[in-house]
Amino acid sequence: MEQHPHMQTASIIADKINERTRELRNRIIYHPVYKDLQTMEDLKHFMEFHIFAVWDFMSLLKSLQNNLTCTSVPWFPVGNPDTRFLINEIVAGEESDIDQHGQRMSHFELYLRAMEEAGADQQSIQTFTTALQAGQSLEEAFITARVEPEAAAFVRFTFEIINSGKAHLQSAIFTFGREDLIPNMFLAMIRDLNRAFPGQTDTFRYYLERHIEVDGDHHSHLALEMTAHLCGDDENLWQEAEAAIVQALEQRIALWDGAHRMILARK
Repeated sequence: MEQHPHMQTASIIADKINERTRELRNRIIYHPVYKDLQTMEDLKHFMEFHIFAVWDFMSLLKSLQNNLTCTSVPWFPVGNPDTRFLINEIVAGEESDIDQHGQRMSHFELYLRAMEEAGADQQSIQTFTTALQAGQSLEEAFITARVEPEAAAFVRFTFEIINSGKAHLQSAIFTFGREDLIPNMFLAMIRDLNRAFPGQTDTFRYYLERHIEVDGDHHSHLALEMTAHLCGDDENLWQEAEAAIVQALEQRIALWDGAHRMILARK
């Protein structure tokens, strides 16, 4: 099947963006936090940071769906049918995937179960989401839940992109700045921990393997196609997108720095 011209352009631009952000991506993939994940306590502290990135990933996803499809009643056709298909396909996979036992759940709920299994503290994320549901602002909820500064900064940046209302920026950071950056070395360490602590990281390992399988393959292609549709042949939109991607990668490094700081402080 012949490739859509947008996708041919997108593949070339994606390669250029990945090349120009290689140093930032490598700082994430080879971050020192991974080598210091040596005990279950270390992993618990890491998860307590990472859960905020998992939660705001879902918020970013739903923001894209709100922008690119009709999510209100009465219904009217909104936007491009191709982008509607792409985002709805990704939402279905992220919001109602299957766990290792075949039960339906979102990736956020799966991560919470992984935290529970590992014995990680869920108080901060649970207090945070409860505060938001009760009507608190993002900043108020950060204070109420005593969210660590690096995690708060990460979520704050994501919501700046969400609140911009610019779907091409939301799609860009979704495509280039999220969970497909989980390196294989991280997964290898989780497998080692699983051998040392059987039953405590089964769900977390499944979560990571599922993300690498679904996001690294199927969803990353869908997301790139979505970004290509939204930016089209407009060089200014691609430049704006690349600037947002750089910021997103810098925020991920800072988040990992925060997790690393906590792990070393508690050793």
